[in-house]
Amino acid sequence: MSQRREGTETSDADTASLRDNVDFLRLLFGRFVTNAGDSLYTIAGTWLVYDLTGSSFYTGLASALLLLPPALQFVSGPLVDRWPLVRTLVWTQLVQAGLILSIPLAAYFDRLSVGLVLVVIPALSLLNQFVYPAQNAALPRIVAESQLTRANSAFSFANQGTNMVFDALGGVLIAAVGTVSLFVLDSVTFVVATLSFVGVRVPERTETSDRATAIDVSGYPSDLRDGVRWLRGTVFAEMMLTTAVTNFGTGVMLAVLPGFAAVRGGSILYGALLGAIGAGGLLGALVASRLAHIGYGTLRIVGLGVGFVLWVAAVYSPWPALSVVLFAITGIPIGVTNVMGQTLIQTVAPEELLGRVTSVDASVSTLTVPVGSFLGGIVGSRVGVVTTMAVAAFGFAFVSLYFAIRPRLRSLPAMDDIDRGEFGTRERPSSASRDPD
Repeated sequence: MSQRREGTETSDADTASLRDNVDFLRLLFGRFVTNAGDSLYTIAGTWLVYDLTGSSFYTGLASALLLLPPALQFVSGPLVDRWPLVRTLVWTQLVQAGLILSIPLAAYFDRLSVGLVLVVIPALSLLNQFVYPAQNAALPRIVAESQLTRANSAFSFANQGTNMVFDALGGVLIAAVGTVSLFVLDSVTFVVATLSFVGVRVPERTETSDRATAIDVSGYPSDLRDGVRWLRGTVFAEMMLTTAVTNFGTGVMLAVLPGFAAVRGGSILYGALLGAIGAGGLLGALVASRLAHIGYGTLRIVGLGVGFVLWVAAVYSPWPALSVVLFAITGIPIGVTNVMGQTLIQTVAPEELLGRVTSVDASVSTLTVPVGSFLGGIVGSRVGVVTTMAVAAFGFAFVSLYFAIRPRLRSLPAMDDIDRGEFGTRERPSSASRDPD
């Protein structure tokens, strides 16, 4: 496994506070701002589709198109490992700022249609599939390995914090100024993120240079296979499949959530429910480092089991405020396990494969989200949004039970007791050992 830093650089990074790391702070602030932009266009785009059509089928389709690009993140991983990380972050933000303005411009010229929204929103999401692997690949190169859990907690805090605040704020802004006006504000967030990313300095790896001006994709197929090959046969592969199950339920929920909120209270409740899920994830991210002594398998079993019960209770609660609170609690175990899962991969995976491994992991585990959204929209339009919301919770119950009956998942160690052998990992395969094509 390659080292994150060399010589005295590692020692200095170990002793320095993350608050003194300017590159980390700029990357963190950029993540915060670009996540704010993501939250705003997600809630505005989905609600706009529901507003234009009044159909759970179309909101399910919009959610599926919005969530399909994360499932294709495996495509971006090899490119992220080859492209200059900072430039990748910068150009994606600028393109998103331009794309998002097409919706208010179309509305101004009376050309706004659901078709345009269904094209622009997934295009924005596709660009983000280069942003997050680039940030994840840069993080271990600007902080010490001993600081990764705290750094990932901070990143998850920025992610979940902005989801909580801007999802809820988005619902209020939709009611106050209208959905189309919200897209104008959203474009500003991507410009601000661009300015933050411009100043980040990412140290070069010893194997490759980040300063290459040409984009080389000649080894792309081989790079992609390396990421898949490293994961194959490890416990991470099984973990990805269980996450895919919970994400399927999440996709179903997202498809019918606008309709569910419309029945119970309108756009403000829609934002509140999304914000509640983000709030739970934020709290989970904050406490993750304090739970590093508890086995990861145990956390998954207990957390998702409790989450299932609370989800069903939130759906059938007669009080919207209680539904919001229960959904927030449901998000806590997800926030905890997301931080720990990312830390596991960053700690165990070889640095030169990190972009590929994280992108393949994200792609496989999120592949079922758009499928769940599409099917959820169809089911919701036929059997009702409340029943469909309740059915979506069974993904949590399945994963809790699966971890409980699988010995190697049930016994996964705590974060402060990671042993590479327990994860069935291997170093990067040599050219001699590669499978023939």
